[in-house]
Amino acid sequence: MFKEFKAALLVFLALTVITGVIYPAVVTGVAQLLFVSQANGSLIERNGRAVGSALLGQAFTAPEYFWSRPSATGPVPNNGAVSSGSNLGATNPNLEKSVRTRIDVLRAADAENKRPIPVDLVMASGSGLDPHISPAAAEFQVERVARARRLPPAQVRALVAAATQGRTFGLLGEPRVNVLELNLALDGKRK
Repeated sequence: MFKEFKAALLVFLALTVITGVIYPAVVTGVAQLLFVSQANGSLIERNGRAVGSALLGQAFTAPEYFWSRPSATGPVPNNGAVSSGSNLGATNPNLEKSVRTRIDVLRAADAENKRPIPVDLVMASGSGLDPHISPAAAEFQVERVARARRLPPAQVRALVAAATQGRTFGLLGEPRVNVLELNLALDGKRK
């Protein structure tokens, strides 16, 4: 019996060293060599300080900024420590109430805009932390942002076009706009 216990203990220790020390060290080393930005959180820096991550949404509510998708993390919005969707089903009255509230906020912020509101401006993503909006959601907000910044809408549209990322490898996913990067580009265009 001691012989089997000793063998099991040696296998346990060997696997612990391989999977708990060697493998993580190799993966971390490769990531730091080949994918430095991604391995360190895809941080976006301005003037030598981190202002956010390209991978995590941030809440913008001022009229001169493009607004992100709603966050489903609670009680603090865009909290990376509690990534989750809302888990509210399509027939749940709380989902309808929160969507209606978001619609009302968007309409109040730009009463002149009568176009349909893109769904990604009223529904949270599966993680509740999505940093992107669709080009349609960005276009929906162009006039409000242009008015608030006293910029020509064509100039704001050009910034949206420059910030729009295509499908990954030309076929995966949908075109998207990183809201933080777009808002930082707008801040660089202040009059």
